[in-house]
Amino acid sequence: MDSKNFAIGVLSTTAAILLVGVIVVTTRPQPTIAAGMTAVGGDYILTVGTGTQLDEEFVYVVAVSAQKMLVYRFDGNRSEIEIVQGIDLSEFR
Repeated sequence: MDSKNFAIGVLSTTAAILLVGVIVVTTRPQPTIAAGMTAVGGDYILTVGTGTQLDEEFVYVVAVSAQKMLVYRFDGNRSEIEIVQGIDLSEFR
């Protein structure tokens, strides 16, 4: 076996290993987490955060003109959104 055939064999083996690695990495499902996303529209600020459990996410809605904040929780098991707490931000002045 000459060095040219050996080099081709090594490169082919390396390419096959890398191809398998790419396939394994891209076919695994990635969790979707929206933590840290913030949107501003008019007098409202919305942001998303995660809870202590992995499948627990909160949506924080701040009404700037009314100086109130509402916290909603998404329950993935029941596919429901429920209000957790409402806070009057004018009390913190």
